[in-house]
Amino acid sequence: MRAVAALLLVLAGAAGVLEQKQLTDRKLLDQLAHLFPPGTVFSPKEGTPPHFSAYVADSASGRQTLTGFAFWTTEIEPLERGYDGPIKILVGMDTRGILTGVLVVEHREPYGDFSIDPPQFAAQFKGKDIRHPFRVGDDIDAVSRASISVTSATRAIRNSARRVARALITPPERVR
Repeated sequence: MRAVAALLLVLAGAAGVLEQKQLTDRKLLDQLAHLFPPGTVFSPKEGTPPHFSAYVADSASGRQTLTGFAFWTTEIEPLERGYDGPIKILVGMDTRGILTGVLVVEHREPYGDFSIDPPQFAAQFKGKDIRHPFRVGDDIDAVSRASISVTSATRAIRNSARRVARALITPPERVR
């Protein structure tokens, strides 16, 4: 009887693991879809640093091919904060270290409408190589009266993308 109970517990645990292999959070899937081309599918969050793997089906073979990664800056660079707290940003990056998109998901500015929330802030990162300097006022546009948040968000995007690249796609000596 105990053996049957133990077997049922093991099977229930295995079923839970299999169930977790599919990413089913609709809101998260919609956010991830903003970062990659249509038809991309995503793994559940995994690994160190924590990330979602992005796959595209090969039209000829039907096999899934790794196309990139998505990750939360707050999980990789948790100490980067804006003027009024953490800035939660979802970043997409292809397997060559090119950013596929940035989505500012959560952020607060205490004074007025000066923030990194407008879509043009995030849009300037699409297509940016992680080897670029990411300097506000140079290759990143500043947002008037939101300089602390802009600088912090830019650093969080740059540093988290480089950490993911070092761990998953590029030998450490190739990424600053």
